[in-house]
Amino acid sequence: MTSGESSVLVALRVKASPARAFDVFTQEIGVWWRPDPLFEITPRGDGRLKFEGGEGGRVITELPNGKIYEVGRVTAWEPGRFLAFDWRQATFAPEMKTRVEVRFEAVGDETRVSVAHFGWTSIPQEHVARHGFPDMVTQQRAGDWWRRSLEAYRQSVG
Repeated sequence: MTSGESSVLVALRVKASPARAFDVFTQEIGVWWRPDPLFEITPRGDGRLKFEGGEGGRVITELPNGKIYEVGRVTAWEPGRFLAFDWRQATFAPEMKTRVEVRFEAVGDETRVSVAHFGWTSIPQEHVARHGFPDMVTQQRAGDWWRRSLEAYRQSVG
């Protein structure tokens, strides 16, 4: 994290080992992911998310029409510990991207899963992905989006 860089941080505990929590996050994201109309990945919706491979692999979404959109690249892949990847909505200019970091930490017989989504303030306020919202509102809405998805994730971990 760069000093002064904005971020959204959402954390929860799941009843699973860090290894299982990591596997469900990466292998089953297409099952638990919850789209948000404010932050659609593409103008045609979110499709079905998927991680392809480990570090250097792609994060993609497959749209109902079969088209594939690359959301970003995996920049760190440490099973049971840490995951990081770039995140780009289809409406972002080529130089625009945000970054997601996910930590998996054992807490007794549970795992604390912490998701930090960085870089929203680097996207201009007037950009369609920000809906004209000021920084704080954008971050609050992005946090709400992650909370909904992570609650579904918790249920998938079981």
